[in-house]
Amino acid sequence: MNTQARIPAVELPSDFRSRAHQALGDAQLRGNFRKAMDSLMAKRASAFADADEREQLRALGNAIRARALSKLPQLLEQLETNLTRQGVQVHWAETVEQANAIVLNIAQAHQAKRVVKGKSMVSEEMEMNDFLAARGLECLEADMGEFIVQLDHEKPSHIIVPAIHKNARQVAALFQQRLAVEYTEDVDQLIQIGRRVLRQKFFEADIGVSGVNFAVAETGTLLLVENEGNGRMVTSVPKVHIAVTGIEKVVENLRDVVPLLSLLTRSALGIPITTYVNMISSPRKPHEQDGPEEVHLVLLDNGRSQAFADGELRQTLNCIRCGACMNHCPVYTRVGGHTYGEVYPGPIGKIITPHLVGLAKVPDHPSASSLCGACGEVCPVKIPIPALLRRLREENVKAPDTPHPVMRGQGSKYSRKERLLWNAWARLNSSPALYRAFLRLATRLRGLTPGNVGPWSQNHSAPKPAPRSLHERAREHFATRGNRP
Repeated sequence: MNTQARIPAVELPSDFRSRAHQALGDAQLRGNFRKAMDSLMAKRASAFADADEREQLRALGNAIRARALSKLPQLLEQLETNLTRQGVQVHWAETVEQANAIVLNIAQAHQAKRVVKGKSMVSEEMEMNDFLAARGLECLEADMGEFIVQLDHEKPSHIIVPAIHKNARQVAALFQQRLAVEYTEDVDQLIQIGRRVLRQKFFEADIGVSGVNFAVAETGTLLLVENEGNGRMVTSVPKVHIAVTGIEKVVENLRDVVPLLSLLTRSALGIPITTYVNMISSPRKPHEQDGPEEVHLVLLDNGRSQAFADGELRQTLNCIRCGACMNHCPVYTRVGGHTYGEVYPGPIGKIITPHLVGLAKVPDHPSASSLCGACGEVCPVKIPIPALLRRLREENVKAPDTPHPVMRGQGSKYSRKERLLWNAWARLNSSPALYRAFLRLATRLRGLTPGNVGPWSQNHSAPKPAPRSLHERAREHFATRGNRP
């Protein structure tokens, strides 16, 4: 079974616009997403039936995350101190290259050959599977959705439901082809097939890798939530457990976790709580029956400090990775997760990815939004996503040589010609004499208006001035009526 390569089975276009056009032409993909999003939105609405309770909980979640971020450096140091005292080895990585090197060093120290991995978006940032496979280590996804996309040499298309772009028929055909099993579209049977394949891998693995939903500074606790039980096996069966997470996942105390968990599970899947809530504070103790002999935590920056440094953009780091913004986004629902070409798709991806990879690599992400506001309305921790998208659009068109740039890749869509046009427009609309002269010329020379004015003309008629301006018509009207109302 080849699960190593993560190269897409079908090569996608290199730019967002081309990928979007391709996705819009895929009726099966759009149907899969529409059905899944309708279900997830209905479940969330049912889970938050009491609007007053929902808004109070969202306000509390926002306050908790804002407080944690306001103390981020201190809380990270406290987390490291408490984890180290309890026997957990803490590693710091500024880049994904450093994080991968740390994981590889741990694996080589234990002469590991097999790694089994629970769901982790940070490991996707690191492209850990590819990195380890290139160095001779087998790295198998244990989460069912991640396992499915790994079998098909794809990347996740959703941060909660990685294989949401596939239906039961497509998964059945994939399992028949890659696992040599009998074709079935029964979902329960498909899950059992996947579990049989994975179960043996847990006991063969030398290292288990997981993500972290929340890292509690006060107690030195790594908290993970899941529904399948694979995460618990990943973190307890192999002799070595490596947790990888972004530096923003730290919270102050266990009390803070309770409302955040309620917001996370209800926003993500419309359920009151997940089947498993795992809290890890140390390696296995002498009197304990199970658990890893070593626990490592890798804290990854990868552009998060850049977001943290700006008072407004810092709100991006409030995210608890529930995926609700994607489920309600009209753009994501129509083009799917792979269109974004990066680890984090949808609204949250459009505001966090520029910090991770730089605006120059994803110049179209901030503009790939209708700014309808749905993402901000459903965010469980009240991240003002539309406002942050507008801010990133501003950063996108700033002059590249602006002193003290806020972001890497700032000014990736800057155009000197466009800047001159907008300056001229501002001057025109701030001078009554110029504005009147412009109106007179525009109406008299309307026949010279071009029929093609760029992208606007692809779906709209080109704007054309009227034969007479509104001011002229108003003057004629009042002259005819003798200034009578």
